[in-house]
Amino acid sequence: MDGGSGEMTLAFELAALQSLADPGVVVTDARQWTEYVGVVSEKPTYVVTNFTRKHRVRQDFFSGPRGVGESLENVAEQFDTPRHVFVGTDEDDAAIAEEAGWEYLPLEEAAEAAGWELAAESADEDHFEGETRDDWP
Repeated sequence: MDGGSGEMTLAFELAALQSLADPGVVVTDARQWTEYVGVVSEKPTYVVTNFTRKHRVRQDFFSGPRGVGESLENVAEQFDTPRHVFVGTDEDDAAIAEEAGWEYLPLEEAAEAAGWELAAESADEDHFEGETRDDWP
């Protein structure tokens, strides 16, 4: 990704963040080359808040009760950077980004360019393999 430090507002669709092995690390990494980072979703606010707290994601903005499209439009008005990039997971996300005037970046491309690990890549590791419990009947 050719981000110019502080030249970009980056929004993740919640499903995109959920598809990453370590969303907190990804957002921290993205802060190094963006001005603002946040999460947008059609899901209720508490779902986004619970996820971001659990994964220690510090966000500059979130969608709140609005839909993704309206949220992107509001964020673009609030955060005046030369670029606004929306990371999503499907064609619907791409259409929403285009309609809101944002650049769309599929999660797989963003992850590959930035060196982020997708959750599916780490799901093959069995963290309980070889672990036994003596107290189990």
